[in-house]
Amino acid sequence: METILTVTDAAVEKAVMVRSREDEPERHALWVEAVGSGFQSSYDLYLKPLADAPPDAHVQDHERIAVVIPAESVEPLRGATLDRQGDLLTGGLVLHTPQQASPAIGGAPPDALEGPVADRVQRVLQEQINPAIASHGGSAELVGVQEGVAYLRLGGGCVGCGMVAVTLTQGIESTIVQMVPEVQRIVDVTDHAAGTNPYYEPAKK
Repeated sequence: METILTVTDAAVEKAVMVRSREDEPERHALWVEAVGSGFQSSYDLYLKPLADAPPDAHVQDHERIAVVIPAESVEPLRGATLDRQGDLLTGGLVLHTPQQASPAIGGAPPDALEGPVADRVQRVLQEQINPAIASHGGSAELVGVQEGVAYLRLGGGCVGCGMVAVTLTQGIESTIVQMVPEVQRIVDVTDHAAGTNPYYEPAKK
């Protein structure tokens, strides 16, 4: 079968490690999906039983794990590479695409947002980001904005997920930076490992 998405050995190793935490891990595949949310499309990775793949999905066998690409995500992901950033235990999966996905129909352009920076980031989260990641049980909450950095806390299915790096950088960060240009980057303050990650809260007034 044609290879739509290149998956490195390091990415396979990470996906297999994360899958090992699931009940009946051998039943699960790595699903990679282009999600139309906001000014530009983003990408979502999650684990789901291979048996749930519809007949028109593209399935790639990477020996240790199968990769499922829903039919509508084939063209946005064609020629992309899934790799691991960092080491096996603490690193995450990162998706490199040859070009940005097409803007989603109905997404508000950047100049449609007005008001304080934090309010605009909150609107992007409510109207664009959360509806997309909610389909897999995830959520994102704004903790604060300081000196061009938006601090987010992820919830639901995003907590402790080894796939969160690609959701955060290719999905959440790219959309917020596009729509709220005062924000240069996103910092994840989620306690993914029960207290081992740095934590940020804005100073109480």
